[in-house]
Amino acid sequence: MRNLLDFLKDYYHWLLFIVLEVVSGVLLFRYNSYQNSAWLSSANAAVGKVYEMESGITTFFSMSRANEELTLRNFYLERQVNQLRRLYMDATQDTTVKMRQELHLLSKYRLIPAKVVSNSLSQPDNLITIDKGSSDGVEVDMGVACGNGVVGVVYLVGDHYSVVIPVLNRSMSRISCAIRNRGYFGYLTWDGRDPSVAFVEDIPRHAHFKRGEWIETSGYSTIFPPGVLVGKIEKVFNSADGLSYKLQVRLSTDFGCLRDVCVISDKSIAERVKLMEAARDSMNVYGK
Repeated sequence: MRNLLDFLKDYYHWLLFIVLEVVSGVLLFRYNSYQNSAWLSSANAAVGKVYEMESGITTFFSMSRANEELTLRNFYLERQVNQLRRLYMDATQDTTVKMRQELHLLSKYRLIPAKVVSNSLSQPDNLITIDKGSSDGVEVDMGVACGNGVVGVVYLVGDHYSVVIPVLNRSMSRISCAIRNRGYFGYLTWDGRDPSVAFVEDIPRHAHFKRGEWIETSGYSTIFPPGVLVGKIEKVFNSADGLSYKLQVRLSTDFGCLRDVCVISDKSIAERVKLMEAARDSMNVYGK
């Protein structure tokens, strides 16, 4: 108690000054309309600025979820556009039956949204790390795509992270691709140089196409469904043996700014792999 009295004795003039300032402020702004309106205007501006900063912070953190949703939406829309294009090109057939078949194909695939946490472009054998693993349903050999097209194939899987071999990797398992609306297919490769360019090899010599046409996945592999965008034909070369064409393709996926991807889970992959293994085993037995 003595310390409190000593404090008030030493600093009473400051306390009196603060009390008088508060009283004068209340009298000034309460009984003078101009000062009152000026005070309210300033206070509203300050509060508005605080709310604006809060909204900006909230928007920033909500962008992560928005980007995931946009990636999935773009992938679905690209697939649907491809299916509708096929139906339109095939107008002489019963489109209602075929449409049901195409939509049924779409329902077989489950997309697992993921974020890229590590990426490289400058190596001949680049790798990508994503923030989804076995606990999220990711498995080895699942395809990975973004809203713009093909990204790569899952190579290693942990509990919460996975490593993806992207298109920009020379040891990438060759993805089966086709020329849109043409039916001719080949295999996607990368030469370890330009990260925006890849090649489609083994296009047959009798194929009819032109520069500027689109390349997409053929659906013949157990990794990607048909119609996932790969890129646009830029140049055409003869293969080394002269028996096929080699296409230079400008990739639709910009690996330099890759952030949001989706892992493609196909319910029918396990069944198809099992059938292929059974066929190989039976052929081996028959050969013996």
